[in-house]
Amino acid sequence: MSKVKSAFFCQQCGFESAKWLGKCPACQQWNSFVEEIKHKDTKPVANRWQQDNHASSGIVKLHDITTVDERRVITPDAELNRVLGGGIVPGSIVLIAGEPGIGKSTLLLQIGLQLKDQIVLYVSGEESDQQISMRAERLPFSNQQLYLLTETDTQKIFQEVKKLQPDLVIIDSIQTLQTPFIESSPGSVSQIRECAAEWQRYAKATHTPVILIGHITKDGSIAGPKILEHMVDTVLQFEGDRHYAYRILRTLKNRFGSSSELGIYEMTMTGMKAVMNPSEILLSSKEDSLSGVAIAATMEGLRPFLVEVQALVSPSAYGTPQRTVTGFDLRRLQLLLAVLEKRAGFPFAMKDVFLNIAGGLKVEDPASDLAVLCALLSSYEDQPLQHHVCFAGEVGLSGEIRSVNRIEQRIAEAEKLGFEKMLISRNNFKNLQKSNATIEIIPVSKVEEVFRLLF
Repeated sequence: MSKVKSAFFCQQCGFESAKWLGKCPACQQWNSFVEEIKHKDTKPVANRWQQDNHASSGIVKLHDITTVDERRVITPDAELNRVLGGGIVPGSIVLIAGEPGIGKSTLLLQIGLQLKDQIVLYVSGEESDQQISMRAERLPFSNQQLYLLTETDTQKIFQEVKKLQPDLVIIDSIQTLQTPFIESSPGSVSQIRECAAEWQRYAKATHTPVILIGHITKDGSIAGPKILEHMVDTVLQFEGDRHYAYRILRTLKNRFGSSSELGIYEMTMTGMKAVMNPSEILLSSKEDSLSGVAIAATMEGLRPFLVEVQALVSPSAYGTPQRTVTGFDLRRLQLLLAVLEKRAGFPFAMKDVFLNIAGGLKVEDPASDLAVLCALLSSYEDQPLQHHVCFAGEVGLSGEIRSVNRIEQRIAEAEKLGFEKMLISRNNFKNLQKSNATIEIIPVSKVEEVFRLLF
């Protein structure tokens, strides 16, 4: 019988230490070390997944390697294909993380039911077979090749995997799995790291894609060591507000495509419904013109869509003015207020400012600066903006309107939704290619010029 050894691991980054430390030397976090039993069986076990003989081929020249174009698994879900870069790559590991109840299990069960030509294995360590079956009855899909396994021991799971030989493996979730080679509780740093490493070896050796569901901590980061995100090929963040029906699948890391893509779903009684035209749901249909509302033409990855920016400026009733933001960077708002006060002469220092991005979306595109600025001016003057006008431009500290990328796609999206005018940077207008667009393009270069045009 081998001797049981223990070590201390940082719960934030997975740093290992022989003794307890108050501060982690790797991530500088305080009181993050916990003691875990560290014991690995060195004897070869037949049940443990072993790589084939081709996994380690020695040193080769880069010039001698012949590349083969892998055929991706195209799913019926267009939004998932978008965030993955065109489909599921064989042999890849995808990590989907999100808050409890956001719809991670429902989305992946729905994907498994839609892949009718693939043998899909759904491994659940959190729910029973009856619970998964009850959820599947609500979905309007069926797949005779979908198999369920409720197990948390990785060695027993690999025994069933060898018998079934699936085309896709879904793990719900990685924090519930445990390997007998690490004598610590499930969800610990060492268990998550070792279980993820076993699935990584399996995926690369058999070219079978594996999708892992991950939990998140109370501060919003993925639970477990940071090395988990480095080990997988793709990291997807499932976001959403419980008060809204829409969910956002955001790409944080992707070795096989763009890392800035975005997919939008609508949570319905029959599962996740892909939203093909998000601009229509992010714009409120109103008949009366209201002040403090502007439309921004933004980009997420390669996808253009229009969002509604709402602003409210009112006199401050207290000594310190309030700055409340939803869906926008607070520091960016303070920068725009300083530009308006310095360059245009608007006294926002004694005004309460409230800013909201409609639809529960969080906007990070700098091109939304111009729309935010116009919404603030509209609320300050209490005058509504012209009807069917949208904006795309970045605002600099000197009050200039800077150019943004992919302006042609933004213009095409605005024209498709029936907008008649669009304000862009003068530099974008100079480089804009001649097109047959019916929308009127208005170039602007300064904040003062924007104010004169609108008011």
